[in-house]
Amino acid sequence: QLQLVESGGGLVQPGGSLRLSCAAVGRLLDLYAIAWFRQAPGRELEGVSQIITIDGSVYYTEPVKGRFTISRDNAKYTVYLQMNSLKPEDTTIYYCAARETGRGPSLDGSLYTNWGQGIRVTVSS
Repeated sequence: QLQLVESGGGLVQPGGSLRLSCAAVGRLLDLYAIAWFRQAPGRELEGVSQIITIDGSVYYTEPVKGRFTISRDNAKYTVYLQMNSLKPEDTTIYYCAARETGRGPSLDGSLYTNWGQGIRVTVSS
């Protein structure tokens, strides 16, 4: 059973930065993609960014383009989400998720079969 473990969340002031990590315990290259999602209370799940593990292709949702960067370290089985210029509206729980097979970019949460426990990000002064 694939286990995803997130870390790196916390409290940051507006304009600040955080780096989230998602460790795919024991596996990464045999997964098709890892993505980050977020969900605020009472709102729908929102896809944030995806990386295809084999070739490093990346995809972002429009609100985070130019501010967030997704990357991977295959040797450490870890995917990172570097978040810069954070805004209060980025405050929520962030989840990483794995997609074992697939084709092309997608931030449709229903395509992802394994999920981390979630980690809180708070942007506030």
